[in-house]
Amino acid sequence: MSDDTVVVWDESLLAYDMGDHPLDPVRVELTMALARELGVLDRPGVRLVKPEPADDALLTRVHEPRYLAAVRAAPSDPLFAGFGMGTSDNPIFDGMHEASALIAGASVAAAEAVWRGEARRAVNVAGGLHHAMPARASGFCVYNDPAVAIARLLDLGAERIAYVDVDVHHGDGVQQIFWDDPRVLTVSLHETPLALFPGTGFPDETGGPNAQGSAVNVPLPPSTDDAGWQRAFHAVVPSVLRAYRPQLLVTQCGADAHRRDPLADLHLSVDGQRATYVALRALADELCDGRWVATGGGGYALVEAVPRAWTHLLAVATGEPLDPATLTPPSWRELAATRCPGREVPLRMTDDVDPAYEPWQPSGEPTAVDRSIAATRKTVFPLLGLDPHDPRD
Repeated sequence: MSDDTVVVWDESLLAYDMGDHPLDPVRVELTMALARELGVLDRPGVRLVKPEPADDALLTRVHEPRYLAAVRAAPSDPLFAGFGMGTSDNPIFDGMHEASALIAGASVAAAEAVWRGEARRAVNVAGGLHHAMPARASGFCVYNDPAVAIARLLDLGAERIAYVDVDVHHGDGVQQIFWDDPRVLTVSLHETPLALFPGTGFPDETGGPNAQGSAVNVPLPPSTDDAGWQRAFHAVVPSVLRAYRPQLLVTQCGADAHRRDPLADLHLSVDGQRATYVALRALADELCDGRWVATGGGGYALVEAVPRAWTHLLAVATGEPLDPATLTPPSWRELAATRCPGREVPLRMTDDVDPAYEPWQPSGEPTAVDRSIAATRKTVFPLLGLDPHDPRD
């Protein structure tokens, strides 16, 4: 297996543009510009790969043919409505099918490169559209590129894929698509569905009758900070991944759990997000011989958080993590100020937060985060042969 890292990228990926909408492609543009200016994309062993659009054969592994036809037709029919399209969340835009298929194709290219041994890790920061359903657009997502990539891996012979979603929103589309498939473990940490879209992701969602224990959900209370997030992550994710023994790790790394994000209520820092990426890479190294496919996802603090978070992701995937004290280049600050006037442009790659945490213990006075951890462990750990009360599990 090559030790290279593939970064799937082309400016054409910015065509997934819903207009005056929170999911602005500038977040991806600024990420790639920052990573390039900090030298992350020029590291030894980093290969940039231009994506090709996913064809109908790939897309229909996840999405219904009638839905593909509707996505294609929608831009030419101003009165078109249905399949979740034509709403404020999912507006219809020119070239919608082509742009969505290209993002799906980029995630498939990342997955294929890792599975075939052409690279140990691969990243598509434009991907992560995890809410799309088989016949419905949802949550700013038209085609579910992580699910399409996972389906492709299954077709190539993968038998155990772990999908870990650290977006602030529940990874409902991927969970639903593989709900009854024991070959895919879906793990999602997210703000509680009692407070945030999509209203799913409770601990008792554990997979279909043929795949009990294949869905793991950790809903976190509003205002959860780095210490709480890391406590929850390390109390659940390593244990379930070790029990499952995946051949490959796929992650959705939405940056919208950041404290500056306008659409959610968690309080992570970019330092905490960086720590999560380091932990995910370590788990891939421990369990999957390093095989890791990472996508982007949500993130609406377009300048303040997303470019720094995903540049850290790219750095972790391509080699040594960036020093948090690294300055953002002046030329990047100028670009960010030009592209997003009025936004606060960060001067450094840190929020000056120490993401240290106290490991979870089953005893003592529980916090709200501890109660979430305990609920998840109690519900799903026995299904995976783990002891929900043993902190070593």
